[in-house]
Amino acid sequence: MAVNELFERWLPLIERKLEMLIKAENRKYENARNAAAYSLLSGGKRIRPVLMLEFYRVCGGREDISSFAAAIEMIHTYSLIHDDLPCMDNDDMRRGKPSCHKAFGEATALLAGDALLTQAFSAAAGTENIPAERIVKAINVLSEKAGLEGMIGGQVMDLAFENICPETSEILEMYIKKTSCLLEASAMCGCILAGADSVHVKAAEKYAEKLGLAFQIRDDILDCTADEKMLGKPVGSDEKNGKTTFVTLYGLESAQREAEQLSAEALQQLEIFGEEAEMLKELTEYLLDRKY
Repeated sequence: MAVNELFERWLPLIERKLEMLIKAENRKYENARNAAAYSLLSGGKRIRPVLMLEFYRVCGGREDISSFAAAIEMIHTYSLIHDDLPCMDNDDMRRGKPSCHKAFGEATALLAGDALLTQAFSAAAGTENIPAERIVKAINVLSEKAGLEGMIGGQVMDLAFENICPETSEILEMYIKKTSCLLEASAMCGCILAGADSVHVKAAEKYAEKLGLAFQIRDDILDCTADEKMLGKPVGSDEKNGKTTFVTLYGLESAQREAEQLSAEALQQLEIFGEEAEMLKELTEYLLDRKY
């Protein structure tokens, strides 16, 4: 299956870079560093850096951009650490292990997330052998998609929607910000760093928007149906937190149909990239059918 080849191509590079970036050169601030490493190196699908690296390849990039790819995984990991905190979703498990705050305490987990976010931009800026103007443009996209107008804004909406019933349009807007935006940054930055034109960058953005919506709706479905051990975190957390999701509004079957439609729309955006996008198509279908 092509998607296996995709992960085999990029995961070793990503894991080596993440380990290198988080490794301590000295023993100062060891507890916070260990907490950051605990969450960063605990597995996960690495969808965002894989997406960035593959779009970079598809658009003709040949240099090593693993530092930038690692940066987006560091941002994703910080968001998970903070999302699990008692003041947010209050989840005790993540990827089959105690959440960062359960293992290291709330204060240290908060600082570990802050450290990962800060170090991410250092890693991105340290990308070598790429024209500086491309790096600056990509960092600008990354900061926008991860900030108040993007992922953080989605988290704000998520908190605001607890124990109320938002409109469908509001839920979709939240999903785009909370989940799609970091996927959009992954796809767009891969294109930008490779020197792709604005038409291809826009297609990558639209692809990732649809992919993120389908991904989040699939998450809603798994929160109701998945095996907790396989999922690696508690199921039913949306219901516990009083959250309105696509599943609570429309039921499992309608939610699955919507995810399938969004995945089909995502695939349409890949046509502009030609045959080189075959593995991205496989990835899209894989994410739609995932069990965890």
